[in-house]
Amino acid sequence: MSAPQQTRPGRSRNTVVAVVLLILAAAALWGSSRMTWVRVESADGLGADRVTELNGGAWAAATAPLALVLLAAVAAVLAVRGTAVRIVAAAVALAAVAAAIGPVDLLATGADADTAAQIAALPDRAEVTATDVFVFPALLALVGAVLAVAAAVAAWLTPVAQAGLSSKYDSPGARKEATARLADSPAGTDEPVTERALWDALDSGIDPTVDGGDDDPGDEGRSDSSPSGTRR
Repeated sequence: MSAPQQTRPGRSRNTVVAVVLLILAAAALWGSSRMTWVRVESADGLGADRVTELNGGAWAAATAPLALVLLAAVAAVLAVRGTAVRIVAAAVALAAVAAAIGPVDLLATGADADTAAQIAALPDRAEVTATDVFVFPALLALVGAVLAVAAAVAAWLTPVAQAGLSSKYDSPGARKEATARLADSPAGTDEPVTERALWDALDSGIDPTVDGGDDDPGDEGRSDSSPSGTRR
């Protein structure tokens, strides 16, 4: 009798790390999108100067939607298996790059007056007299983008056999297929066996720890004996 080996844990460490980083990245982007990135002062020559505050959702319109994309990626990382997790990781990396464009541009070049006037929807006669850039919200968005890149790397490095949720979340059809494979394969082989597959096999009346091809060592001795136990 050889004990089967469970080769696939419920979740890998990389999967947990990727999920945590994605949540933090989404929170950073969402929080940054609600903060003021640029303050615009303008005058139209008719009245008092006008002050308009532009938050991250206005200045970098993709910030809030990308935060939602990263939250959706959390479910995807937990749900997909095999090479599909690499596709999710690549999508997260692209979202991270897109999220970094706005804050990097603002921190590197400042707030352009024409862009500020357009985003603030100022009338044509108004003229931008000053713009103030708030560094912290832009840095927070940049941190969120970096966290998303780290999450993409962690998801990419997740072993294919350990991606996704634990096998207890498999559909009944998938578990039935795994049970059939377990019944057809002799004990002691290297085929991956999950704990749920073992229980399903036992429920089906299959003992996964017994090799069906083993002979009873007592059969050979009994074959030469008569029913009465005497020899001729």
